[in-house]
Amino acid sequence: MSRLVVGPFNRVEGDLEVRLEVASDQVTRAEVVSPLYRGFEQMLRGKDPRDGLVIAPRICGICSVSPSVAAAEALAAAQGLSPAPNGQLVTNIVHAVENIADHLTHFYMFFMPDFTRETYGDAPWFAATATRFAALKGTAAQDMLPQRAEFMHIVGLLAGKWPHTMAVQPGGVTRWVAANEVQRLLGLLATFRRFLQRVAIGVELEAFTALGTRQALFELVETHGPSHSDLFRFLQISEALGLHQLGRAEDRFLSFGAYRQGSGHLFARGLRDRSGPQKLNTGLIAEDVSHAWMQGPERALHPFEGVTEPDTEMAQGYTWCKAPRLAGDPAEVGALARQVVAEHPLALDLVAQGGNVEARIVARFLEMALLVPAMERWLREIRPPDAFIAHGDTPPETEGAGLVEAARGALGHWLRVEGGKIANYQIIAPTTWNFSPRDAAGRPGPLETALVGASRRPGETEPVAVQHIVRSFDPCMVCTVH
Repeated sequence: MSRLVVGPFNRVEGDLEVRLEVASDQVTRAEVVSPLYRGFEQMLRGKDPRDGLVIAPRICGICSVSPSVAAAEALAAAQGLSPAPNGQLVTNIVHAVENIADHLTHFYMFFMPDFTRETYGDAPWFAATATRFAALKGTAAQDMLPQRAEFMHIVGLLAGKWPHTMAVQPGGVTRWVAANEVQRLLGLLATFRRFLQRVAIGVELEAFTALGTRQALFELVETHGPSHSDLFRFLQISEALGLHQLGRAEDRFLSFGAYRQGSGHLFARGLRDRSGPQKLNTGLIAEDVSHAWMQGPERALHPFEGVTEPDTEMAQGYTWCKAPRLAGDPAEVGALARQVVAEHPLALDLVAQGGNVEARIVARFLEMALLVPAMERWLREIRPPDAFIAHGDTPPETEGAGLVEAARGALGHWLRVEGGKIANYQIIAPTTWNFSPRDAAGRPGPLETALVGASRRPGETEPVAVQHIVRSFDPCMVCTVH
């Protein structure tokens, strides 16, 4: 048996190490290390509850709208406040833009460049892939980045700036949107839709979201050819490398529900495991610190009672990341989890034999294709004469939770107020779920499970299979520990 330390990873937001035990060129055990401690939850204690709207989004610069929405929802719950319908529509649109932009950045800038490594130099698809996806100089980035920048104008127009907008508030948004602006925004969406259909996905969005099986997806690739779109290029590689059989985690998928509309969500809230769909009880969420460099009681605590106190001398610790569990079990979160919980037929078929690298990538494209038509509908539902924000007051003794879906998965903010000040503010980010360490029972987190069985090619010191699995979760390590 040999031991490897893979990291620090490039093309990852924040710091990450993976410690591997390898036997017969296969990973037999993995430990995922988040080596950066930040202390945001300590910063928030004693502050005015409204300060969460300013401080919490500073955790991250690439997904700041998601913590803005979570912080606003936590404060709204504490106030007993429902947002104005127009404000909810604008919040959904701004949030969707950021999540889609993150999906694009992940695929083009973080994930696909790994297939241009020299280890794949003799593959028949390598030359075209290197030309298209080479880091910094590939033609794909040159095509995608201007489209992404133009698409992000929607955030600028509706939220004033990105990142770290203050437009998202507990009762809606501070921005009033006129009817003529709706038409301009629809024009920006139409341009982005054309990019997805012609370059990224290669077919009409509605035709793509109507697919129900992996076989039907690959029939499209066979019909049009892999060079027809960037998704099809990936699917050609995935089939050649067997990525649909790589990186299986817990097959337990969690979603807090994404994009509120009426009494529900566009993408449903819930839990799905091997026995089928389950009702989600967020009261059963608890954070275990047995293998984190953290002080805390021996039992796992619900976030309303959670403790975030560093302890560099923690004997069993190997990461700053806590181990969130739902009813004692780990859970995978992300675009794939959202679509599995929402019971999209294609997502369910992709995970019929378990979650995997291919399924996580395809799910992001599926989500983009579902979101653009939803955004078009939300824009048309805006009623400019009506209010965009409601106002409320925070009681001196209260609590509230903001449970949303960031691009990378389930994000929760739990706020408790005492004497008019923040007494406790706990955050569980998506990568905290996916990259969690072992818990007191010795059960690994989703990535640690997914890495077991990954192969090492001859001569590799940083196995490329490990890279693919890690990146398939799209980690944001600065969000992982606070």
